[in-house]
Amino acid sequence: MQLVSFKAEPDANGVTFAYVRYYPEGKVTYKLPLIISGSTPNVRNRTIHIGLDIDTVTVLNKEQYGHREELYFKILDHKYYSFPETIEIPAGESSATIPIEFALSDLDQSDKWVLPLTILEDPSYNYQANPRKHYRKAILRVNPFNDYSGTYNGTLYKIVLEGDTQNPMTLSDHRTFVVDDKTIFIYAGARNIDSQDRKLYKVFIEFTDERVDLLTKKLRIYSDNPNINLKVIGQPSYTIEEEMDATKPYLKHIYITLNLAYDFVDYTTVPGNVIRYSVSGSLSMQRDLNTLIPDEDQQIQW
Repeated sequence: MQLVSFKAEPDANGVTFAYVRYYPEGKVTYKLPLIISGSTPNVRNRTIHIGLDIDTVTVLNKEQYGHREELYFKILDHKYYSFPETIEIPAGESSATIPIEFALSDLDQSDKWVLPLTILEDPSYNYQANPRKHYRKAILRVNPFNDYSGTYNGTLYKIVLEGDTQNPMTLSDHRTFVVDDKTIFIYAGARNIDSQDRKLYKVFIEFTDERVDLLTKKLRIYSDNPNINLKVIGQPSYTIEEEMDATKPYLKHIYITLNLAYDFVDYTTVPGNVIRYSVSGSLSMQRDLNTLIPDEDQQIQW
């Protein structure tokens, strides 16, 4: 029996991150692997049928988040992607890739977008979809990236409640999201992608080419919500350093450090009242590139 599977191992939330380079214009292709397995080699030409699987996302959302619909994964609108309905795997071959075309220039990443795919079955098809969990289905968590996006270490990034300077809060990680090729956003203070009111607390970080000194360039920090009363303190800046690994000469390390300070108000946690916060310090991220791999989305070791 020949079984057909996706190669898309899910994370603890049941989704597989699909990292896609952000381009202001045009499309980018993500290649999802498809595998034929069995006790004997594949000796026939096979046409594999691929379709959407909305129902699995509905079940997953209920299992993961219950009735908290603001945290649900959302189905990516058809205008942002296209993929072929069938993939040909010739006799003698055991794998292929599904070319998924994405165009994500105006995608708002404050929602958790997914593209749920399934291997379709029919008595007339000359294959069987792998019945094992996570092999027949692939729920792709679409994640555009640019040169600056990713998860930053926040050990030196202090979040201080007004009047309580002796007990600053810190989070180990702060995930950032793409706005365009030069801009990312982060959530103010301790908020994250699972905060109910997260869309109100975006802090945009634009990477400019204006220099502070030979190593440091300026950041522009702003918000699209005047209600959080964002006030930037001092001159935000960033540095980028690169070096090749000492023992693995094909591995390039890129170190990005953001230095920023700002005040904002929380006006939603306690309705009718505002809570003032000050945030200051540095966020740092290391991005590792395997220079032996030609495809950029595969080259980065996420």
